[in-house]
Amino acid sequence: MRVTLATEQWRSGERYVHGLDGRRRVRAERIVELLGRELRRRLGSGFSVLELVTLYEAGASWALAIASANAPEDPDLWDGRVVDAAFHRHLTAAKDWGGGRWVVEE
Repeated sequence: MRVTLATEQWRSGERYVHGLDGRRRVRAERIVELLGRELRRRLGSGFSVLELVTLYEAGASWALAIASANAPEDPDLWDGRVVDAAFHRHLTAAKDWGGGRWVVEE
């Protein structure tokens, strides 16, 4: 259940970023990229979906700090949906995510 709720929220964030216009989308994409780098640093390359969800549930104040530091003039980019988009994109690198779904070993 945790995974389903998180991934749906992250998908919603991805849709939000894709729906932004022009310059705002370019700036949001830059924040998503920076957050992705931080996710790679925090989780490494061999992480699971549950590890990503657990990090998300622990709080994203670090992510909002990165967003605000890199777009101080644009508080709209500090939106939690931008953070969600970064988690959604990072999800595809999880070792137990494939074909757009969580692959649970029996």
